[in-house]
Amino acid sequence: MSAPVPINKTSNLSESFNQLNVNSSTSPNAVSTSPTNSYMDRLRPRASTLKSTKSLKPFSTGDMKILLLENINQTAIDIFKSQGYQIEYYKTSLNEDELLEKIKDVHAIGIRSKTKLTSKILKNAKNLVVIGCFCIGTNQVDLEFAASQGISVFNSPFSNSRSVAEMVIAEIICLSRQLSDRSMELHNGIWNKVSSKCWEIRGKTLGIVGYGHIGSQLSVLAEAFGMNVLYYDVQMIMALGTAKQVGSLNELLSKSDFVTLHVPETDDTKNLISYTQLAAMKDGSYLINNARGTVLDIPALIEALKIGKLAGAAIDVFPHEPAKNGEFFNNDLNSWTSELQSLKNLILTPHIGGSTEEAQSAIGVEVATSLTSYINEGASTGAVNFPEVALRGLDLDQENVVRVLYIHQNVPGVLKTVNEILSSYNIEKQFSDSRGNVAYLMADISGVNTDDIKLLYSRLEDTPYKIATRLLY
Repeated sequence: MSAPVPINKTSNLSESFNQLNVNSSTSPNAVSTSPTNSYMDRLRPRASTLKSTKSLKPFSTGDMKILLLENINQTAIDIFKSQGYQIEYYKTSLNEDELLEKIKDVHAIGIRSKTKLTSKILKNAKNLVVIGCFCIGTNQVDLEFAASQGISVFNSPFSNSRSVAEMVIAEIICLSRQLSDRSMELHNGIWNKVSSKCWEIRGKTLGIVGYGHIGSQLSVLAEAFGMNVLYYDVQMIMALGTAKQVGSLNELLSKSDFVTLHVPETDDTKNLISYTQLAAMKDGSYLINNARGTVLDIPALIEALKIGKLAGAAIDVFPHEPAKNGEFFNNDLNSWTSELQSLKNLILTPHIGGSTEEAQSAIGVEVATSLTSYINEGASTGAVNFPEVALRGLDLDQENVVRVLYIHQNVPGVLKTVNEILSSYNIEKQFSDSRGNVAYLMADISGVNTDDIKLLYSRLEDTPYKIATRLLY
């Protein structure tokens, strides 16, 4: 196993955000979109009434330990270091045995797409309270089991959307002009200046399957290039620009010159595009998959390319991918790999849709901020597997106040039992919500002496249907 990577000494949290604001713009001359000065003038009188919030510390957990795998961006490390957390950092994923050992005493773990957090792994994570997926996808985590253990999971649904959308535009142009083939030929010394079956993208129709954060941004970019945009989604979603939603997947496939996939990995989306769907596509059209490897039936795609049904394709994700850079992508991973690699006008990339400096920096801030907020305040807003609960911060002048974070099975009678315990104190704020079989109660109670905290914790831990208890004070 590789040794952990030393962590750079870092700035405070506000500096991390300021650095992101300066460096992450995709425009060389970015213009502020803040409210006008006149509007801000009307807000200023209220600023003087705002109070600073109290920094809370956990009872019974000791120093917070975080395990970061797969080369998590420095912006996240900066945020965690500013909070005083202990960090162990690796540039790669760990094998199962290594992960079982490393995860057993950490309170939080940050991963990307390669690390698989199965129920077996999570059963060994006795202190784990939160998981951060520094990516969009969360299918690498057993979300239901994590929730049943009181482990909240956060991801980054927004931060790499622009990077993926731009890559799709690049692939559309490369496919329509056969740029990958011409480049490969010239690398091999072959001069082949042709215009046959090379097209402008202006006036062509782009079909987007999945009109979420990425699909909708792509829609706007495509229209700026003069493309017509259709989209299909299982939900009714308001269009951006002049895009039009169609009623069925087959309708989109039959009308589009380019089809691009942007859906999550679920049982419903497995082999969403297979032989039948490829047959429904226009002759000479193009297919792009930057979503998940299981969404596209690749043997079916190979056949469609071989017989000329499709003029080209671009694939960034695969059912089985190498665990780290430098490993071979070959038939040992997927039996059809060599056959796929032999095809023309086929762009193959190593899962790099969100791999830009801007996206990774923004993802680092987004996920690290969510994890820090959950660890320090209990706020689960944005969690993908958990009830979303949050309370406003405690004021600095609020003394002897404890924030109770109580995760329990979603069954009748639990709140009555818990409130009987809390009723010995003054309940200042309380919020509870449930999701499936798991419920989450957050309450701020005052009049709690330091000596009472241990007893309060013990009484909550002894309640039936308890999953996890945390006290912040």
